[in-house]
Amino acid sequence: MKTASTIFGVLLALIGIVWILQGLNVLPGSFMTGQIQWAAYGAIALAIGCVLLYVGRRGGRKPGAGR
Repeated sequence: MKTASTIFGVLLALIGIVWILQGLNVLPGSFMTGQIQWAAYGAIALAIGCVLLYVGRRGGRKPGAGR
């Protein structure tokens, strides 16, 4: 689960970055280019990807297990 969460988090974060750049008209060549809603969708995808990456890297440790 830790590895899957990390991989999915990285992929979702990268997709979010691409969507943000396309929505802001920085990365041309798609129907998403220049449409601000794709920048918003990208920001949401990036945030979810970062959360998944954090959860995956954290390792799912239980509170108090390290004592």
